[in-house]
Amino acid sequence: MKELVSIITPSYNNALFIEETIESVLHQTYPYWEMIIIDDCSSDNSLDIIKKYAKDEPRIKLIINKKNIGVSKSRNIAIKAAKGTYIAFLDSDDLWLPKKLSKQLSLMTKTHALMSYSSYKTINENSKITGYFLVKSKVSYKDLLKTSTIGTLTTIYNAKKLGKFYFETQGHEDYVMKLNILKRIGVAQGVREPLAHYRIVENSISRNKFQAASWQWKIYRKSEKLPPLKSLYYFMHYTYNGFTKYKKRD
Repeated sequence: MKELVSIITPSYNNALFIEETIESVLHQTYPYWEMIIIDDCSSDNSLDIIKKYAKDEPRIKLIINKKNIGVSKSRNIAIKAAKGTYIAFLDSDDLWLPKKLSKQLSLMTKTHALMSYSSYKTINENSKITGYFLVKSKVSYKDLLKTSTIGTLTTIYNAKKLGKFYFETQGHEDYVMKLNILKRIGVAQGVREPLAHYRIVENSISRNKFQAASWQWKIYRKSEKLPPLKSLYYFMHYTYNGFTKYKKRD
C-alpha cells in the first residue's frame, strides 16, 4: 500500500511541544505521508523549529499565515493544499505512536472503511501519561451524538472517495466535522489499541466544561437541527459521558 496520507497540523506558539510532535510523525512505520504544518503567526520560536525540520525533510510542508486567523481557518487552508488519498489530523502538541498510520490504514483496507480512529492515552505538559480513553470497534452517527468518542488526533478519512471535509468556525468544530462524515458513511471503524497521546494542559480551552456544554447544545439544535426533546436526550448522555470519559492511569 502506497497511498499518500496528508497530515493536517495547525501550529500557534507551541515551541515547547512542536518538535516532539514532528518527531512522532517522522518515526511512523508507514512512510507515505506529507505533514502540512500551518503556522498562525506564532510569536515564539516555534516557526524556527518547524523551518529546521522542513529544510531537512521534504515530506514536511510549511504554510505561514500572513495574519492570525485561528485554528479552524488554518486547518482549512492546509486541507485545501492536501494531496493525499487520506487526510489525518495532529495538533502541534499531540503525539502519534510509531504504528499509528500503518495499523489504521490496514484496518481501513481490510474493512473497506472510509473513516477510522483509535484509542489514545492522555499526557500532561511533561509528556507523562495521566490516563487513557478506550474506543469501541465501531462508531455510528448516533453513537457520536452521545459522546465525542473519536479523538481528532486519531481521525483518518478517505478524501479520495468522500471528498474533503472542512471545519466550520464554531465551538467543537472538529466534532461537527466528524458528525458530517458519519452522516455520509454510517459507521467508522476503530483500533482499540492506543495509538496516540493527547496532551491536556491546565489552561486548555477543552477543560472549560461550561463553555463546552454550551457549544454542545448549540450543535444539537443549530448544526444538527435536532428537536428539543431529542437534543435533551443526547445532551444528557454527553454530560454523563463527559465525567466518565477518561480513565485515570492505574
